[in-house]
Amino acid sequence: MGHAEDVNEAKAAAVGFVMAGGRSDRMGCDKALLPRGSGTLLDHAVARLRRACSEVRILCGPERRYEGHGADVVVDTIPGAGPLGGVYSGLRTLEDVPGLFLAVDLPVVPDALLDHLLAMAPGWDAVVPVHAAGEEPLCAVYAPACAEPIRRRLESGQLKMTSFWSDVRVRRVGDAEIAAFGDPLHVFRNLNTPGDLRPA
Repeated sequence: MGHAEDVNEAKAAAVGFVMAGGRSDRMGCDKALLPRGSGTLLDHAVARLRRACSEVRILCGPERRYEGHGADVVVDTIPGAGPLGGVYSGLRTLEDVPGLFLAVDLPVVPDALLDHLLAMAPGWDAVVPVHAAGEEPLCAVYAPACAEPIRRRLESGQLKMTSFWSDVRVRRVGDAEIAAFGDPLHVFRNLNTPGDLRPA
């Protein structure tokens, strides 16, 4: 089966999750609602995931918010558990399909890279970009099999996004693969402070 067919199969059998549950403390305002194109960063992320997945949901954090942005919202199952808790909350809504998770503050990840991550998913529990500057666990594919290992880490207070990797099959997408879609330092540039907005 060719790469294009692999991607099409993944599109039909994956749920996209916009990770928008953070407090945006360093930004000083809700970064998900910052303008991007004709809408907001949240709208932009939803649209990109909708091109890659058959369904999209928004991980909204401990309180219900962001309704009316074209996707169902998922409230954190375990409040205060950070991004790992958000992934867990999303995984709990899945049955037998993987989830493609994308942080709302990663606005320049190419659609083609999202497709590539999904195409790599069969046979793995997690597909995560890992480049010279570090891992990118907030732009990754996680299968439902990750839910139980994550739950164990959360219960023991281990909130690091990579804490459960030793218990699952992780497909690391390295520098050479990522380079086909752009410079990793640009592709995964996130927006945390007002100073980050001008170059973006």
